[in-house]
Amino acid sequence: MPSTVTVLLYSSNARTREQVRMAIGRSPAPDIPPVAFVECATLPAVLLALDASRIDACVLDGEAVPIGGMGVCWQIKNEVFRCPPVLLLIGRPQDAWLATWSHADAVITLPPDPVEIAASLAALLRT
Repeated sequence: MPSTVTVLLYSSNARTREQVRMAIGRSPAPDIPPVAFVECATLPAVLLALDASRIDACVLDGEAVPIGGMGVCWQIKNEVFRCPPVLLLIGRPQDAWLATWSHADAVITLPPDPVEIAASLAALLRT
């Protein structure tokens, strides 16, 4: 097992990125190594990070602007070879059906509940 896991965190909102980092903490579960975050605020930064770094999982903000996490998820799932698993953050539970379209591996609502986001991310990192 690696000494750290790398999680790409995409949101145009710095506060959302901070909430996610704080909710996940140092590690999402005792059996998961510490998390190193790669923060991105734009789609080009996401694509560059996925191309340049080993990313173990992505957390994408569905409420990001101008390009929401659902669109980013759809694009990377269709264009990135061996795309890492994606945890999609959505603003309303009613939007969960869109996650199916975007090919997200897991979905939770904002603001992130620490227990829920940690459990969801840990499950993705174990796969």
